[in-house]
Amino acid sequence: MELGEINILKVLRFTAPGAYLGDEAGNDVLLPGKYIPQDLQEGDDITVFLYKDSEDRLVATTETPKVMLNGFAYLKVNEVNLYGAFLDWGLEKDLMVPFKEQNQRMEEGKYYLVTLQMDHATDRLFASMKINRYLKPCEDVSLIGKEVEVLICDKTELGIKVIVDDLYHGIIYRNDINQTLRRGDRTRGFVLLVREDGKLDIRLEKIGNVRFDEAELTLLEILKAKGTLYLTDKSDPDEIREMVGMSKKLFKQTIGKLYKARQIELTPAGIQLIEKTS
Repeated sequence: MELGEINILKVLRFTAPGAYLGDEAGNDVLLPGKYIPQDLQEGDDITVFLYKDSEDRLVATTETPKVMLNGFAYLKVNEVNLYGAFLDWGLEKDLMVPFKEQNQRMEEGKYYLVTLQMDHATDRLFASMKINRYLKPCEDVSLIGKEVEVLICDKTELGIKVIVDDLYHGIIYRNDINQTLRRGDRTRGFVLLVREDGKLDIRLEKIGNVRFDEAELTLLEILKAKGTLYLTDKSDPDEIREMVGMSKKLFKQTIGKLYKARQIELTPAGIQLIEKTS
C-alpha cells in the first residue's frame, strides 16, 4: 500500500465503520462507509487514495486530492496555528506545512506553491514550500521535442516559470506565449532545449516541420479572408497573439517561410497574399 498515492485494492469485508480493503501483501485499510459506492461488493477492486486521518491512522478515500506524493500544486491556506499552516487539498483532513518547511510565514486565505512529501521517520505526509529541494536538474536530452506536462508558476521579465513533469524547472519565454496562462494551471508543452544548468526551455506549440505547416495554413486562411494583415515582425507579441493566435517567434518563422515560397508579399504596413496568375 502506497501512502500519498492512488492504489487499486480489493474489498475484503464489510463492517459497521465501512469496508476493509486489502493488497496482495496481506495489508488492509478501512474505507469509511461514506465513501463506499452503492454497488460495491466483496471481492471487487476499487481505486482509492491513502493518507492518515486526524488520529494518525491509515485510511482510504475515493476522493481525489489536489496533489499526489512528490507532486506540486498551488493550495489555499485554511488555518495557521502554533504547529504550522493547514492547506485545503481536497480531502477531509487538511494538509500541514510545518513552520520549518515554510520560506515565508503563510497567511490564511492565500494560495502557495507547495509539494507533497513523506517524512519517512514518522511515516507521515506533509507539504513543503521549499520547492528547489525537490526539483532536480534535467540531463535527459532525449526530451527535446517531446510533449510534457507543465505547471504554470510565477511570471518574470523573461516569461513564465513552470514545473515540468513534476521533476524539473522550466520557463516559457514571453514571445512563445500564445494563450492565457494562469498560475496553478496545468497544460501541455514541448521541450525546446535542455540547458547546461539542467533547466528546460518550453514551448506551447509543437516543435518541428509539422508545427510550421499548421501555422502556414492558418496564416494563409486568415489572409484569404482579410486580404491584408496589418502585422509585421515589429508588431507587439500581444497584438500578434490576438490577431492570429501565434507567438511572435512562430509568426516570424511562418511569414519567413511563406515569403521564401513567394506566397506572400511584405509591405511596410503588413502582409498581403500574392495573387497567382493563370
